[in-house]
Amino acid sequence: MYAVILTGGKQLKVEEGNVIRIEKLTAEAGDTVTFDQVAAVGDDSGLTVGAPFVDGAKVTATVLKNGKGKKIRVFTYKPKCGQKKAQGHRQPFTCVRIESIAK
Repeated sequence: MYAVILTGGKQLKVEEGNVIRIEKLTAEAGDTVTFDQVAAVGDDSGLTVGAPFVDGAKVTATVLKNGKGKKIRVFTYKPKCGQKKAQGHRQPFTCVRIESIAK
């Protein structure tokens, strides 16, 4: 069984037992989160697609950790005028394990 959920402005295909990184949530490690915005649910009997969401479908996950991704360097440069600017960014994330998918 799999589901397509919406979180952090993105659509993710998840299955039970998957460990995924999503945009940062306001939850601590060990907490349980529920995703109500389920766009589609697929199983052996077929695919159920919502308009825009499947009624009554829920995906339950456990938060494993919160953290920051690898640093990326942003560098802007204008030639001939000596203008340079370097900046770094680390995107925060939440790592979750999908526990159950309810139709």
